[in-house]
Amino acid sequence: MNIVIVGCGKVGFALAKQLSVENHDITIIDNSEKVIEKAQETLDVMVMSGNGAALDIQREARVDEADLLIAITHSDELNLLCCIVAKRLGCRHTICRVRNADYMNQLQFMRDDFGLSMTVNPEFATARTIFRFLQFPSFLKIDSFAKGRVELVELKIAEDSILVGKSLDKLTTELHLKVLVCVVERDNNTFIPKGDFVLRAGDKINVTAPRSELAKMIKKLNISTQKIRNVMMIGGGRIAEYLADELIKSGVDVKIIERDRERCMELAARYRDALVINEDGSNHDVLLAEGIRETDAIVTLTGMDEQNLVISLYAEHVGVPKTVTKMNRIEYADLFSDKELGSTVCPKEVIASEIIRYVRSIDNTDASIITLHRIVEGKAEAIEFIANAQTAGLDTPLRDLKLKKNILIACINHNGTIIIPRGMDRISYGDTVIVVTAADEPIAELNDIFEEED
Repeated sequence: MNIVIVGCGKVGFALAKQLSVENHDITIIDNSEKVIEKAQETLDVMVMSGNGAALDIQREARVDEADLLIAITHSDELNLLCCIVAKRLGCRHTICRVRNADYMNQLQFMRDDFGLSMTVNPEFATARTIFRFLQFPSFLKIDSFAKGRVELVELKIAEDSILVGKSLDKLTTELHLKVLVCVVERDNNTFIPKGDFVLRAGDKINVTAPRSELAKMIKKLNISTQKIRNVMMIGGGRIAEYLADELIKSGVDVKIIERDRERCMELAARYRDALVINEDGSNHDVLLAEGIRETDAIVTLTGMDEQNLVISLYAEHVGVPKTVTKMNRIEYADLFSDKELGSTVCPKEVIASEIIRYVRSIDNTDASIITLHRIVEGKAEAIEFIANAQTAGLDTPLRDLKLKKNILIACINHNGTIIIPRGMDRISYGDTVIVVTAADEPIAELNDIFEEED
């Protein structure tokens, strides 16, 4: 596909990098010479300097022949104008980043007028992801499939866990759990394991399970299930704003610590049911004075990764049960993998997953992708497909299918019945199928999981 990306900030750069790996022809437009120079040096893409909403610039970038334009600058208004111009020129699809909450409802009934195929809001999507982490504090990460019937959860195996030393095939036979370990992260290496894979203390595992099985798994593995009743947020930006809305609606006590006085006044005026503190949340004395030891969860949302990491590590040190750390540089997660860091979230990865799912869907009319989640800090993907008439191997026992290396069928949803697959199970027409694969081997349709016949 020919894809034009307007704006090469954190999200734009991450998208360009991933989409170029997937063999799309990418053109980046940005008005910063420094940004353009970096993209030209590090990415296999075309670059242009200029205003991406200008008609002449879009014509020069051949937007009229493009399959997709993604407008992801820091200005909502500029992004909307980019999409309007692109659609008038004949671009097939447009994706627009809109961050201002005031615009969201308007876009629902003005989408056709603006020529928008999809809108994305990184801050809102990130807040929604964090809210799910806080709803299920026992897990490091949690993603949903099959309209909420299936969960993909991440947890770390403790030294005293009953999983230590057990092979994966014994989870069913000995522990009687209807779950599937689909990814294991060990020593910064990622494995898509088979049944004879033996688990060790310190492994991070991603487990697929029907939602009804999660409570049973938590009980069997003696995982703590403390309910989150109060949350302390460090940083009062847009993510904190969206997150506070959700937490207050769910009855959670909210405290926001923000160093900018003017921003504090705005938040205090908006949230009568939250406590807003004008202090430096990186100061340990401030945190102690504000009751960090009695807090159920702390969410670090400042604009500096290093500050977020230090605050979260301190929170873990003083015994806060749940920490969530926002990181823009995902490589920091690997550097601190041996620390008790709790859950981490990367806004650019959250929104990249949504856009990549859409791109793969429009790139192949038979793709039928419903959901896509990038997991293990982007090293693997879990994708939900619909099996259609073109799907190979329908109604054939899974044990007789030849799958590519590093591919795992994690779950089958057959008419609402959730199946953790075994060798005799089958994929039928209309089933939704969750597939896990290494991120460096992306798949766009369900047939991509099968070995090619000689």
